[in-house]
Amino acid sequence: MRLQTTSRRRALGTLAAGALALAGGRAGAQDDKSPIRMLCGISAGSGNDFTARLVAEKMREVLGRPVIVENRPGAGQRIALNELRRSPPDGRTLMLCTTGPFTIYPHIYARLDYDPVRDFTPIASVASFDVGIATGPQMKARTMQELIALARADKSFAAFGSPGNGSLSHFVGISMGLATGIELTHVPYKDSGVSALDLASGRLPMLVTGVSQMVELHRAGKIRILAVSGGKRSSQLPDVPTLRECGINVSNTTTCGVYGPAGMAPELVRRFSAAAQLAVQGPGPRERLARYLFEPAPAGAQELAALMADESRDFARLVKASGYSPE
Repeated sequence: MRLQTTSRRRALGTLAAGALALAGGRAGAQDDKSPIRMLCGISAGSGNDFTARLVAEKMREVLGRPVIVENRPGAGQRIALNELRRSPPDGRTLMLCTTGPFTIYPHIYARLDYDPVRDFTPIASVASFDVGIATGPQMKARTMQELIALARADKSFAAFGSPGNGSLSHFVGISMGLATGIELTHVPYKDSGVSALDLASGRLPMLVTGVSQMVELHRAGKIRILAVSGGKRSSQLPDVPTLRECGINVSNTTTCGVYGPAGMAPELVRRFSAAAQLAVQGPGPRERLARYLFEPAPAGAQELAALMADESRDFARLVKASGYSPE
């Protein structure tokens, strides 16, 4: 979900102070020039991977230390998270991660091998992205309203694909069903390429997944993105309305943040947070993030922790309302 506008303004207002802190004394731990590992739980070439490299580039410049991105994909980012959890809190291992493993997973898995609050240190929010709802050219629906009408009239159209059980996309689909009063059938996919092929061929009536994964197919006319899940239209898809604009009271946006293991020194967190936020400031980073339909979302450690707490409460209610059984 998206950070509140007031929080963003507050965060932006503190960046100057953060920059001064970065330029301050470098005694003790601040003189450490050892490499920093930036873990990423998504494969290379993804929007998350790109964001991790963008942040690493600026942190390398500001901190005067090598920052090396290491991809550890698998298990919905949990492989990388567990590596982070086991790392010492000396600032030499960080991670770029979406909020889902902290705010959704506790409510859908009966057992997790980490504690989403006690085992990690939120450092900074850096970017956000929306989920898109798409259909294929075989479908008669040209708008989200028409797609919902088809699903209401014929159960064979009341199915949606997503990247998998427990993903944000999965719960956006569940939210759509609750908001419209339609029982939508979830079809989880492990391979995004297969889901896109099924959508384009008409075997799948609806796909809910990250906008960046569908935008090129949409522009090529092979699928149609009918709506986005965020609170406002994407700057890269200005003609695609939000779900709320379509009369469906659903709004969800994923936030990417930088995290460390539990127990990091507050001064180290402040320095890393300021550097990470600087990475997404200005027109250059905005344009680079826009290639993946990501938006800058800079905010400090406290704002990120508050966002995570709010999201966790929201998803607890949603999971209960949906009747979803923890795995």
